[in-house]
Amino acid sequence: MFAGVAVGLIAALLQFWLVMPLLLEGEAGVGKTAIATSLAGVLDTRLIRLQCYEGLDASSAIYEWNYQRQLLSIKASEFSGRSAQELEDHIFSESFLLERPLLQAIRQDKPPVLLIDEIDRADMEFEAYLLEILSEFQITVPELGTIQATSIPLVILTSNGTRELSDALRRRCLYSYIEFPGAKRELEIILSRLPDIEQVLAGQIARFVQELRKEDLEKVPGIAETLDWAAALCGMEIENLGDDPERLQATLICLLKTETDLKSVVPEVTSRLAGKAA
Repeated sequence: MFAGVAVGLIAALLQFWLVMPLLLEGEAGVGKTAIATSLAGVLDTRLIRLQCYEGLDASSAIYEWNYQRQLLSIKASEFSGRSAQELEDHIFSESFLLERPLLQAIRQDKPPVLLIDEIDRADMEFEAYLLEILSEFQITVPELGTIQATSIPLVILTSNGTRELSDALRRRCLYSYIEFPGAKRELEIILSRLPDIEQVLAGQIARFVQELRKEDLEKVPGIAETLDWAAALCGMEIENLGDDPERLQATLICLLKTETDLKSVVPEVTSRLAGKAA
């Protein structure tokens, strides 16, 4: 599921391999994360994911020390005769280091795909720190020194636009805006993910969702919701969207994810959309 940009995007990524990250923006649910997953599959390499959130810090994203093991080791070394310096060197060695996604990504033998998901949810301070890491591809651990990259990861950043990203970040990235797929593309996705679905029903589902996205909704359904809905309709053995309006209305919980949206898409609206999809 490459959201309609697979061939050109892969070509661009390979052309700039080891040079520039790729920033993908678009509404939630358009398939940005799936592009990174698919790319890792195409390149037969590991996908390492860093999920961003407000308050994300270096210990969660880069590394931290295994404090519990360190305390146990200190306790066990009380009567070992080690000097304070020897003990310190021991507990701040590689065996006590917990690698988080950014450190993992630069220590792989084969360049991985590093997905930094929803970078717009992280703080500006973390974004600035991230820029330094992505430009140097090295990380300094005070107790161990500077760790140079074994391999340079292929970096993909995604953003849902919840806040404006800095010009500094945009300047250092390739950029692509991912739209919701058109009806034809969405139909292809449904058929590829649900190969047993009837073609007629799959076409109706794709057209219904296309029309539903034009409604005034708080949360526009993404591709994942489309697939969930299609699977639910198949499981309920609904072969045509117009066959059972009551059951069709009940299935909208797969598409609509807020109370306001569920209340706004009343049976009359559902019937109108189903009529357009037929």
